[in-house]
Amino acid sequence: MKQQLSLATAALLAQTVAGQNMLRFACSQLVVDRVDPIVNPGMLYTPHLHQIVGGNSFNITMDPADHDLVSQSTCTSCSFNEDLSNYWTAVMFFKNKDGMYQRVPQTGNGGPQGKLINDGGLDVYYIPSGRTTAFAKGFRMIAGDAGNTDDSKVNKNNICHRCWTSPNENTFVGAQPCSGSDTVAIPQSPNCKMIRQTIIFPTCWDGKNLDSVDHRTHVAYGQGYGANGGGACPQTHPVKLPQVMFELMWNITDFSDQSQWPTDGSDHLVYSMDLGGSAAHGDYVFGWKDDTLQRAMDSGCNLNRDCPAAGLTSQPPEKYNACKIPQAAPEPVDGWLQALPLGGSIVKK
Repeated sequence: MKQQLSLATAALLAQTVAGQNMLRFACSQLVVDRVDPIVNPGMLYTPHLHQIVGGNSFNITMDPADHDLVSQSTCTSCSFNEDLSNYWTAVMFFKNKDGMYQRVPQTGNGGPQGKLINDGGLDVYYIPSGRTTAFAKGFRMIAGDAGNTDDSKVNKNNICHRCWTSPNENTFVGAQPCSGSDTVAIPQSPNCKMIRQTIIFPTCWDGKNLDSVDHRTHVAYGQGYGANGGGACPQTHPVKLPQVMFELMWNITDFSDQSQWPTDGSDHLVYSMDLGGSAAHGDYVFGWKDDTLQRAMDSGCNLNRDCPAAGLTSQPPEKYNACKIPQAAPEPVDGWLQALPLGGSIVKK
């Protein structure tokens, strides 16, 4: 059973984090939309729904040949003004016994590093390990596989879920990400009040290609594991990148009534692909202004604080929360839905 950290253990973790400077900041939802400019560029009503955060120049094509996130964005839903990147993930839904679906709300994360505030969305980490080379303009990558149905094909050190037994996201539960009893599968226990999802991206680059056909093979995971900045890189991918990590807090407290759960044995929590945790995935398009990310890594910038050495300035929540764009593929995504946003049009009850 998960146990909450004692104050002493939490303090020790906080000291460890302080010794490993990293960027850790909030990104609010820019839009929830059925588009995917990496996997399905130019397509409306793509196979499944995503929540997107970051710069407001996001669109359905984002051709790296002519789409400059920095110059074309007028705001960002992330807390650093200089980060016009885009990040997106699948969306979690609750399924009730009548086969109706409702999108699970999200909240910012807390813990020893301090509470982050966002309007939905996710928390982003950039974790250095030794000398790291920041991403180049036009760089993009994917972590995870949206079609995977086999938990055993997922490395739990990179993609995992935690049953958060506290109803308060600011009360830290468990230890470092993707450790202990964290699972690839979405926890379905009635003891869970929230679910923390962690997606850790590869940290090694071939040094040549900004993308690849599958959006994965130009990068690789190093020898390390978990949220430690990544280990030594293989010869095929010798360039060490900052470790990008997403954390999402799915608030399931309103869905704890087991009498409303499906009676046919199916899970009551699924992602927007109508699949479980094995299909969890994240997408990343680099869009930091000038060389600010490289300078942030070199200067030891920490958490979500201003960092003059790198030219980083943070926005107040009310400003980055206000950065929104309309759906490109309009459809209801809130309230009770008769079906997941897959394929045809969705009817809202």
